[in-house]
Amino acid sequence: MQTPVPDYLKHVLSQCQRNVGGQLADYIPELAQADPNKLALALSTADGMIYSSGDDGHEFTIQSMSKPFAYALVLEQLGIEEVLQKVGVEPSGEAFNQISLDKELNIPKNPMINSGAITTHSLIQTTAGISRAEQLRRFLSELAGRELSFDEQVYTSEMKTAFRNLSIGYMLRTVGALDTDPVEIVNGYIQQCAIKVTVKDLANIARVLANGGLHPKTGECLLDRAVVRQVLSVMLSCGMYDAAGDWLTTVGIPAKSGVSGGIIGVLPGQVGIAVFSPRVDEHGNSVRGIDIFERLSADMGLHLMEGTPSAQTIIQSCYWAGKNDDVRVYELRGVLQFTESEMLLRNLQEEPPGDTTIVLDLTNLTLIHDVGARMLFEGVERLQQDGHRVVVVDSEGILSEAQMKGNKRVVVKEKLTKYLEKFQ
Repeated sequence: MQTPVPDYLKHVLSQCQRNVGGQLADYIPELAQADPNKLALALSTADGMIYSSGDDGHEFTIQSMSKPFAYALVLEQLGIEEVLQKVGVEPSGEAFNQISLDKELNIPKNPMINSGAITTHSLIQTTAGISRAEQLRRFLSELAGRELSFDEQVYTSEMKTAFRNLSIGYMLRTVGALDTDPVEIVNGYIQQCAIKVTVKDLANIARVLANGGLHPKTGECLLDRAVVRQVLSVMLSCGMYDAAGDWLTTVGIPAKSGVSGGIIGVLPGQVGIAVFSPRVDEHGNSVRGIDIFERLSADMGLHLMEGTPSAQTIIQSCYWAGKNDDVRVYELRGVLQFTESEMLLRNLQEEPPGDTTIVLDLTNLTLIHDVGARMLFEGVERLQQDGHRVVVVDSEGILSEAQMKGNKRVVVKEKLTKYLEKFQ
């Protein structure tokens, strides 16, 4: 059979194509020349499958959709606490290009508005001969899975009308938020916004965030999980500018828009979504793009506040093994976070004190959160205090070194069947 997902995406585009509201972002001369009828949608699952429809091969400039990833890059380079000294995380309630700062801290309110994004760009750590914009291009290329390039025409066009961003740059330099030449930083920021992407590129980039920073195919860690959480939190509260509250209630997906007509959205653990349609509203958000996201959220139950219940059980099976039936095996499945860990410990507390060997098999777990690992090993310690010998089978290496710290002695890396042969 053929999956119905592509047909569904085509249907959504056909329904939203009728919406002809909004205007091209004509304050950037080159964007005023865009084809207003272009329309594209791409969706990428956390495990790496991508679906797309419409003008999915059409390239456009990333514009403000670069902001979350510049933010992610500097968070990786400098750490969250250091970046928070320069850029806040509070929703501004103002237009994206407002010339303003936090009144108490005298820093930009968040990294999604232009003042915060220009400051963030200035924080990108560079090496000799490699500009900040080039650093970000390389980073986005790695996330997208292909080499991205700059649109020099859009960059040149935007520089001709960059008076407001230059004003923001000079303001930031005046208050000490920028340590270098504001013209150089604003130039780099505008070049950052001129990186060319397709909706498929953006969906691929978004899926790394959806996957907690891991590349879905290789398992390589491209972003620290704490950085992903920080970025998605700011996207949810600030990514759609002064329309963020309306977006949160109607769509409920962490997102970021760009005045070229794109919107990128991330539902943690599930999907990355990207849309493109050049006509934007008074907030700078794609009109058709909003329509598409509202339909996807409603039809597919993607609203973040519609969180699905945790698994009814973390225990796939529980049985006796060994020659004398003196080995108690718990095979676990799914994701081990607080709710599932509490459920597991509640079952383990039913084990009476004794000298039974208890085996906790992690083979079928897909993810262990830090809290899950802590609770798991706390359970191990308490079982040991009751006289049991406890072994954690981690043949797939799902536990990180940090999660195993102090508990490696109870972890074995061989397959469950191989380990149980010792008791035959």
